[in-house]
Amino acid sequence: MAIPIDTADDTEGLRSEAFVVTMPPPRPRGALDDPLWVKLLVSGIGLLFLLLFILLPLLAVFTEALRRGVQTYLEALTEPDALAAIRLTLVVAAIAVPANLVFGVCAAWAITKHRFPGKSLLLTLIDLPFSVSPVISGLVYVLLFGAHGWFGSWLRDHGIHIVFAVPGLVLATVFVTFPFIARELIPLMQAQGRDEEEAAITLGASGWQTFRRVTLPNIRWGLLYGVLLCNARAMGEFGAVSVVSGHIRGETNTMPLHVEILYNEYNFVAAFAVASLLALLALVTLVLKSLLEWRYGAELAATRRR
Repeated sequence: MAIPIDTADDTEGLRSEAFVVTMPPPRPRGALDDPLWVKLLVSGIGLLFLLLFILLPLLAVFTEALRRGVQTYLEALTEPDALAAIRLTLVVAAIAVPANLVFGVCAAWAITKHRFPGKSLLLTLIDLPFSVSPVISGLVYVLLFGAHGWFGSWLRDHGIHIVFAVPGLVLATVFVTFPFIARELIPLMQAQGRDEEEAAITLGASGWQTFRRVTLPNIRWGLLYGVLLCNARAMGEFGAVSVVSGHIRGETNTMPLHVEILYNEYNFVAAFAVASLLALLALVTLVLKSLLEWRYGAELAATRRR
């Protein structure tokens, strides 16, 4: 004979318990939940700012440069003083960027892989060009190496010219650009830690082998990114090199300084023609920057999938 079993209480308890367990927590309100008009307003402000302060000035540069035709544009770029300014800009960048490359890698390696007294001071000095006006940094070199500077007499007696010469331009450019590579590598190398380097050294690798086969492959995209930004700033620097150059036409004028001289002489087409080269440099830098970010992101995603 079947005996009826009262399961009402148990069923009710299970239902109550299931209700408590499966009840979803309240979802926090996020930015994606904002009304449509808020999204449109914020996007419109961003696009308007981009149009007014970036795209329109960039368009104006190329419009003014080509206003009198391609022939006049090419003549402005092949004029002897313009060629000298372009050549000097490339020379200064070719010296300053490798120097900052060596310094940035060494500084980042020392800060992230070693403990030593004065690490905080070194970090502060690396950030110094970000807080000091480039004009002030150029003035410092004039006070040090100028004719009436601290070392001016000694340099003059030995026939060494720094200020109002190429060495002064290189020093000023190196100063304003040396944080870029170091500051790009330091957070990257800190995030990677020291485990792989310590393992390589434990297995018998030398310091150079560890750097070449372990550290360098891990930082190559960040290193290229820093070099790219450093080169763009080196070619476009104006304030510091303006103070130490002396504005000697055809000798110490870089491209930005040559643009200033042409503009002050009301030679607007030639000024904008040279300026268009700097604008093209900015566009190329932007494209390469995007490619490096995409390549690094793709490689990082592939590593995570493994």
